Amino acid sequence: MSTALIRPEAVLGDTLEDLGTELFATLRRSDQRRRGMEYIHGLLSTRGRKSIRNMAALKGSSTGQSLHHFICSSTWDWIPVRRSLAGYLTRTAPPHAYVVRLMTIPKVGRHSVGVGRYFSADEGQALNAQRAVGVWGAADTMTAPLNWRLYLPQTWIKDGLRRNQASIPCEVEPETLGDCVLTACRESLAAWELPAQPVVVDIEEADPVATVHGLRAMGFPAMVRVHGDVPLTVHDPALTGHAAHRLTAPEIMQAARALFRPMARLETVSRSLPAVRRTALVAAVGVRVPGTGPGGAPLSLVGVSAPGRRGPAEMWLTDLPHPAAAVLRFGDCARRVDRDCDEVASQVGIRDYVGRSYGGWHRHTTLASAAHAVCVLSAADPRARRAS
Repeated sequence: MSTALIRPEAVLGDTLEDLGTELFATLRRSDQRRRGMEYIHGLLSTRGRKSIRNMAALKGSSTGQSLHHFICSSTWDWIPVRRSLAGYLTRTAPPHAYVVRLMTIPKVGRHSVGVGRYFSADEGQALNAQRAVGVWGAADTMTAPLNWRLYLPQTWIKDGLRRNQASIPCEVEPETLGDCVLTACRESLAAWELPAQPVVVDIEEADPVATVHGLRAMGFPAMVRVHGDVPLTVHDPALTGHAAHRLTAPEIMQAARALFRPMARLETVSRSLPAVRRTALVAAVGVRVPGTGPGGAPLSLVGVSAPGRRGPAEMWLTDLPHPAAAVLRFGDCARRVDRDCDEVASQVGIRDYVGRSYGGWHRHTTLASAAHAVCVLSAADPRARRAS
């Protein structure tokens, strides 16, 4: 982890104390509140893998047993803790967008809760991994995870023995990854009554149309990445000759090739480097979903390309006003979240839980999200900037 994120220690300690007081207010027992603070501190201070064994080595063997029980076997509910974290962050650093991203956690063996075989386009091969949907808040100065939903494949949901061994609650039912996206948003953004800012979704297996409509029903505008041949109908005066036909998203962008115009966009690469302003070619076409009729809610299909490239590098379906400018602005939020997940969340152990407990995974991920928040809030503190 970049040392600029965690120094000086006084700033980190003040942030942890302030956040922890609110975070664990729902825990009735003082020993649980104490263990929660110890666990976050261990995530922040332990070098290498953030396993309970490694964290306990800093404090003594007896701590390991109590921390293991606190995460894997205790009964404290992680949902109120996440809600407190989200409330604290939305007051401290109000988000101007939420980003929903997929986190892949490679695993060895088949016993980690939710593990399965998946093809990774990034790796170009099949992986043995857990997959989780994260809902992140993106503010001007930072991004941080607010909620997580662990995707459970059918091999876990329908296997009674595995469900029992992992203590998967009976109310957890089969769902697609797209369902997982909407449920994660519903149980956090909607249920916690967070500010109604745009939601950015870039998950290949999430149906763009269903996702936009589902988020709209919750009261959240959205932009969802289009990865495949989504069928749409053109509803745009600039392309009147195509209005009677059902076309795929790439076909619509091909028909709109004369509409692409240069616009400035920010591209974020690293926390240590400022965002770079580049020129992108952008076109927005009004569309509707086939079968919704003339009264169907209008949407926009936005293509984004680089100068000299044939065809758009990105396509987004959105109900946001001023769609071209909105896609460029909020697209950078998604890149910032990807950066912070790699440079901060991964370094405080967001992927490091080892165990088969469903509740253990969620408790660990909740506290790793809090550790991430401590890092980014500390880095934004004026004292940290003066020290660096």
